[in-house]
Amino acid sequence: MRGIDVNEGDKVESATPPTEPVAKKGTDWAAEAKGIFWLVLAVLGFHSFIAKPFYIPSESMMPGLLVGDRLVVTKYPYGWSFVSPTFHLLPYMHGRLFGRMPERGDVVIVSPPGEKQDYIKRVIGLPGDRLEMRNGTVIINGVPVKRTLPKPRLVAVDENAPCSDMTFPGRLTTGPDGKPYCELPIVRETLPNGRSYDTIELGASRTDDFPPLTIPPEHLFLMGDNRDRSADSRVPLIEGGLGGPVPWENIGGRAEFITFSLDGTAQWYNPLSWIEALRSGRAGTSLHPQEADAK
Repeated sequence: MRGIDVNEGDKVESATPPTEPVAKKGTDWAAEAKGIFWLVLAVLGFHSFIAKPFYIPSESMMPGLLVGDRLVVTKYPYGWSFVSPTFHLLPYMHGRLFGRMPERGDVVIVSPPGEKQDYIKRVIGLPGDRLEMRNGTVIINGVPVKRTLPKPRLVAVDENAPCSDMTFPGRLTTGPDGKPYCELPIVRETLPNGRSYDTIELGASRTDDFPPLTIPPEHLFLMGDNRDRSADSRVPLIEGGLGGPVPWENIGGRAEFITFSLDGTAQWYNPLSWIEALRSGRAGTSLHPQEADAK
């Protein structure tokens, strides 16, 4: 067989050009910043208009809520007002958008008039009510709120619930399991609409009496469940209270349920301690008062 000569002009060039290294693109910082901006905006929007987490910093709503409880607060049940946005960025504005009045017994987040901090209290009086207190008994429109005396409540002692003599004098005890507890005297109240909840009654205090007052239109009378340790509508603003009935614009939302609770031993730099600090049995606890027929 005759060989085939290949001349230089007969060489076939490859159809695919040689691959050249592709230069790496730098980080698009503008796009990254834009993504973060929209993420933050979405979170703030959800917290402002739908729901947000809330932390219990005081004992004013014991026995139902303990220091260290984390809860969910919904923003939409009563409509929206100037206190709805996170961080209280808006100036005072009258009225509510799609407003609806809270019900007696609701646990709500409220900002004292002229303040930018949040309190958590219970709705006791509605617009037009004639409300007073005598010897610790709430009287609404001339009728005393029904009160019963269940067994004392044993609350486990920890760093967030120390049962100190200053707040609960003489209440520290040892439980059947040999552990320390705070033995709290409970008074169960039932409001005119049949909603019930537990309060703490430690004895005579200056907030046990409140003169008769007619609640103005679009105002609410709020109280803490720890009646002798709560700065609420019975306490003047200058003393850290709510200064009487609160405009409904100052209501920021309704407390729904406890997500989890910490006993005060968690260390931010030690994730393992977060698990060890969890209080058992509190996650998922509803904060809606029990419903019953008014008697």
